[in-house]
Amino acid sequence: MSTPDAPRSLAEALRASDDVTLVALLRARPDLLTPVPNDLTQLATRAGTRASVVRALERLDRFAQQVVEALAVAPEPATYEVLFDLIAGDLVGDPTGEEQAGEIRAAFDRALATLRGQALVWGGDDRLRLIRTTRELLAPTPQRPSPTGLGPTVAEAMAGMSPGRVQNLVAAAGLAVTHDAVSAVEALTALFTDRERMSALLDEAPVESVEVLSRLVWGPPYGQVTAEPAPHLRWLIGRGLLLPTAPGTVVLPREAALHLRGGRAHRVLEATPPALAVAREHRPQVVDVTAAGQAHTALATIDELLKDWDEGGPAVLRAGGLSVRDLKRTAVALDVPEPQAAFWVELAYAAGLIAADGEADERYAATPAYDTWQELPVAERWARLAGAWLGATRTAGLVGGRDSKDRTMSALGPGLDRSAAPEVRQRVLALVAELPEGAAPEPESVLTRLRWERPPARGTDSSDLRSRLARWALEEAELLGVTGRGAVASHARALLGVGAAGVRGGPVPQGGGPGWHRLPSPAEYAAAAAEAAKLLAPLLPEPLDHVLLQADLTAVAPGPLQRPLADALSVLADVESKGGATVYRFTPGSVRRALDAGQSASDLHAFLAEHSRTPVPQPLAYLIDDVARKHGHLRIGAASAYVRCDDEGVLNEILADKRGQGLRLRRLAPTVLASGAEPAVLLDGLRSMGFAPSAESAEGDVLVTRAHSHRTPPRTAPEPVPDGPPLPDSTLLDAAVRAIRAGDLASTAPRKDAPAVAGELPRTTAAETLATMQAAVMTGEALWIGYVNAEGAASQRVIAPVRVEGGFVTAYDHTADEVRTYPLHRVTGVAELADESG
Repeated sequence: MSTPDAPRSLAEALRASDDVTLVALLRARPDLLTPVPNDLTQLATRAGTRASVVRALERLDRFAQQVVEALAVAPEPATYEVLFDLIAGDLVGDPTGEEQAGEIRAAFDRALATLRGQALVWGGDDRLRLIRTTRELLAPTPQRPSPTGLGPTVAEAMAGMSPGRVQNLVAAAGLAVTHDAVSAVEALTALFTDRERMSALLDEAPVESVEVLSRLVWGPPYGQVTAEPAPHLRWLIGRGLLLPTAPGTVVLPREAALHLRGGRAHRVLEATPPALAVAREHRPQVVDVTAAGQAHTALATIDELLKDWDEGGPAVLRAGGLSVRDLKRTAVALDVPEPQAAFWVELAYAAGLIAADGEADERYAATPAYDTWQELPVAERWARLAGAWLGATRTAGLVGGRDSKDRTMSALGPGLDRSAAPEVRQRVLALVAELPEGAAPEPESVLTRLRWERPPARGTDSSDLRSRLARWALEEAELLGVTGRGAVASHARALLGVGAAGVRGGPVPQGGGPGWHRLPSPAEYAAAAAEAAKLLAPLLPEPLDHVLLQADLTAVAPGPLQRPLADALSVLADVESKGGATVYRFTPGSVRRALDAGQSASDLHAFLAEHSRTPVPQPLAYLIDDVARKHGHLRIGAASAYVRCDDEGVLNEILADKRGQGLRLRRLAPTVLASGAEPAVLLDGLRSMGFAPSAESAEGDVLVTRAHSHRTPPRTAPEPVPDGPPLPDSTLLDAAVRAIRAGDLASTAPRKDAPAVAGELPRTTAAETLATMQAAVMTGEALWIGYVNAEGAASQRVIAPVRVEGGFVTAYDHTADEVRTYPLHRVTGVAELADESG
């Protein structure tokens, strides 16, 4: 029996709860807070809307969903023990399964607390009720079977059946014929729920009939029969074990199915989260060093990408994004597969390092933030990248796939945002971080755990979006240096202290809980990033100030180089191979490039001698001198262009060379040739012919050419696309609860001369309103008022007037929990609160 003061509705249950419970509800279901409900009745109504309920159900873990599904097929209202029996079945009271039943009961209590906390279930243990919308979503119908596989009850299936047919079924089942159909249905229900009598009835069943029941018992419970069923089917139909629901369709009633199932609503009970399987174990030091090495490679890759786009990157497609050809070219330049190239490009974009320049001929280029980022210490640069990756909703793994309109999705293009990406990414890393240090999990066990914590919608397979996001997260974490050999590194654990709920606040609460998707505040992230950078810095190799010159015109950098040395060497030589050691090759073209940048041969000799741990090889010195000797021997100016040289023989050689026909050269003087081509074209043409010309100004001075670093205007990093409404902070939640409580007080407080319609705003004349206000100031009594604000929104409030003057009333407003001033002309009416003793 329910206690006399048991809540009769969800609103009453919320009204009886404390503020801590309301805060937890609004934190778990933030969609209920937008806008802030006027009172608890409105909050309860909003909690029962279909969209909000569906969203709440999707965020429950598998066992909490199983409890909801069991309650949807339980009698309404159900007691705690009846619901638990549907979950545990025959384990209840079985001495051999006592320990297992205890574990299930503990998990059941946690799940039930979660469901109550999220306002999906309300009522005491003697009268548990599922919110109506949830029951409607999960109740079994012929078109939409219950997730439990159970069908309708005997009473539901026999509704509309003729009294004669009902009596025949009762008689065939061996029951006494009754005087009315209702008692006959009750008698049949009692038979199916009586274990001993039901077992005796099934002992008489033909073997074929038992086989039919075994096929229907776990669902779907519906089957098809012909107009003349076989004898074994007639036996089942005649005794009500199969009840007709439509012509040619029969159903196994719920009570009979539960007997065959041993009282369980679910075939497989998933009360506890599946454990992660450990694939490999490494020493933590090995994991940290491996991750640090990969972190260094990630930074070098981003640097190489931005240098490749330094003078202006690929063109922006008309629909946005990179073309397939440009992505392939970028992959070749970075020496990585195309999917990895898409990841690095998207990561740089998410970190705000690249963007479209906004010009008429729009191209991608580095942003001014890239120059600032380059000045940071190496470890801090990595922390910025890792933080951008953790919070980004853009998903590089989708590149190359098809969107809903069957269009190919391109890197940096639209349609790559997935709101669940940060949540899944951070949860995956949190799970891996829960393992002992140095342990790498089996990827499939991580996916299994995630599917338990957030089961995919019914009808989807293992390739659902969350599973793909999880796989990509594991791969990208390894590329970025968050994990090493599959295990989370120590510096990444510091960063995940605010980036993942399982590390920040312990295990994820039963039923998902808000911590699953909480993102850090700026202050939290800054502190965590600083700690991560501090732990990573000692693991990174120190930049070198030297290289090893080889006799084969190469230089070997045995580690990362200091930035000035790396920049200078990248001009003087071409990168031949990358890895733990970078190999640079000196060629005539690369030496000429350094000379074009304003260096002299003596400058280059001094540079190499200063930064080489080995003597400068003679072939390299000869190469520099030979190129320098020819460099500038020819001079190019604007005619459109001209060639000037003191050696007439060289000009004669150029004129005689058939490769120069496209340059449209003609002699103006013994030492001058003119061309119709632009100076830059003429320079490239003569260089391709084997000459080493240099450009000169109108005054005859040599022009020093340096690469022009193209930058976009200031750009901000792309904002993540949120998954639903943002999570409110504690201050907002506390204020919202106070407002809801005050509004509820205003709408439910007993009033003198209350209006006939509940919830209707009071209506009084201006004179009555003024007189009542003035009287309340004298007596100190609280009043109930109707108020319309400047936007036209009407509300009910309980106020305690302090002063009335100048057309305004100053009062303590219980809704706002502060003193406010209101214009009297916006008060629609006023009523005195009834005495509590009345």
